Amino acid sequence: MKNLKLVLIVLLMLGGISQATAQRKVVKVYPKHGTIVTKVHKPKIIVHKKVNFHFSDGVWYKPQGRRFVVCAAPIGVQIRRLPRGRKVVMLSNGRKVYKYKGVWYKKKGRGYVVVTV
Repeated sequence: MKNLKLVLIVLLMLGGISQATAQRKVVKVYPKHGTIVTKVHKPKIIVHKKVNFHFSDGVWYKPQGRRFVVCAAPIGVQIRRLPRGRKVVMLSNGRKVYKYKGVWYKKKGRGYVVVTV
């Protein structure tokens, strides 16, 4: 009986240790183009060719009344900073570009411009 209690206590302790050391992974799911949302978290409003776009966490939105529609990044639009998690890609022609959520950017002056690759 004492051995059974000892085994159970050891198993509980090991289970607690394994839970404490387990890595937690956060998976973000980003909306598809055409998805309608009611709120955008801390958007940057960017005007491009007289059209307002809202840019938040690498996702581009167009206002539609009181809602927002997820859209493709407008080619040629300039932003000041890229979101965290962007990837640096060296093209075969030696050009350095940045990729984030399927959108390609290149450095231009103090900002970044959406380009096609």
